[in-house]
Amino acid sequence: MVQIKSPEQIAKMREAGLVVAAIHAATREAAVPGATTKDLDQVARKVLAEHDAKPNFLGYGGFPATICTSVNEVVVHGIPTDDVVLKDGDVISIDCGAIIDGWHGDAAYTAFVGSGHSPELVELSRVTEESMWAGIAAMKQGNRLVDVSRAIETYIRRQPKPGGGKYGIIEDYGGHGIGTEMHMDPHLLNYVERKRGKGPKLVPGFCLAIEPMISLGTPRTEVLSDDWTVITTDGTWSSHWEHSVALTDQGPLVLTSPDGGMAKLAELGITAAPDPLA
Repeated sequence: MVQIKSPEQIAKMREAGLVVAAIHAATREAAVPGATTKDLDQVARKVLAEHDAKPNFLGYGGFPATICTSVNEVVVHGIPTDDVVLKDGDVISIDCGAIIDGWHGDAAYTAFVGSGHSPELVELSRVTEESMWAGIAAMKQGNRLVDVSRAIETYIRRQPKPGGGKYGIIEDYGGHGIGTEMHMDPHLLNYVERKRGKGPKLVPGFCLAIEPMISLGTPRTEVLSDDWTVITTDGTWSSHWEHSVALTDQGPLVLTSPDGGMAKLAELGITAAPDPLA
């Protein structure tokens, strides 16, 4: 069952989303050569404490940290540790969440550590991020869940990959509903699978975490022996972007973006819903 939220509940999710945005800002600044991924986890814990928010990753299914730190070929669910020291040229995806009064926020971004990154890696992150926004733009009344998947896949498939070949759209992980839990129905694929049908209609109160993950090579992944860390099977590097989004009577509200998605959606010809906390 899809959980439909009231305007008041969406406002609570916006509070949680702004905490996630604050974690993103703080960890992005801290993701420098010489920092460990455990250092970044500590930064996130401090931000949560400052906002009187709870982490939704810590303890989830036994996950041992506050954020996921996925470096280079790690696609998702990387565990922060003192043993992983960021180096100049690394790429890191940070996925994190927050809970305010029982309501969840969840978002991820990809950052470049230091300098000297190849155009291929820069383009990988850009394509992943822009495909996420294409999916967000498809959050319209009257559309169905598959329209969000189609928008993400279509954007990726239309982008030429430097050096030739195709991007790998990760098959085993995707977006999801969000609300009183971090992961809820429906599951959102980042590509169209015909046998899954069109999915539910998008109506006001529908909230999704939209999160494409793509690699420079294969769409296939494997889980390491820690039962969490997910890597590409061919070792190619990947990118992960995510925002939590609510559909309202007045359009989409990007709950985990500082401006509610206003500026980026305007570029796409869409008016973002007013911020309920403004």
